[in-house]
Amino acid sequence: MSKQELPVVGQDIAECCPALLTAPLDEEQAEAVAKVFKALGDPVRLRLLSMIASRAGGEVCVCDLTPAFDLSQPTISHHLKLLRQAGLIDCERRGTWVYYWLLPAATDRLARVLTRPAGAPLADTAAAAR
Repeated sequence: MSKQELPVVGQDIAECCPALLTAPLDEEQAEAVAKVFKALGDPVRLRLLSMIASRAGGEVCVCDLTPAFDLSQPTISHHLKLLRQAGLIDCERRGTWVYYWLLPAATDRLARVLTRPAGAPLADTAAAAR
C-alpha cells in the first residue's frame, strides 16, 4: 500500500472540530482531539514523532529510531503503535524493517484546532463564538 492510498485514521478531527479558541467543543469533538493529545502527552512519543517528521526524505526506519532511546525495541514499537492509532503516523514493512512517516494532514488538523483567527484578541474570539 503506498503512502497516497493510506486512510487517515484520525480523520474524525478534521470533520468534527472547530478551532478550539473560536467555538466550544462538544463531548464527541473533545474526545476526538483528546485521543491525539493523549498520544502526544508522552515525551518518548513526542520525540519519536519529531524524529519521524523531521527526517529528510519523509520516512525513517525503526532501526534508526531505536538507538536514540534507552528503551527496548518492543517498548519503542508500542509507542509507535500508539502514534499510529492516533492517526499521526503510518508505516510499511519492507523485509525485516518497518519504515514510518508522518501523516501531515493529521498535524495540520491539530494545528487548525489550536489556531485562533489571525490578529483577533482572545476576548474578541470568545465574544464571536457566542
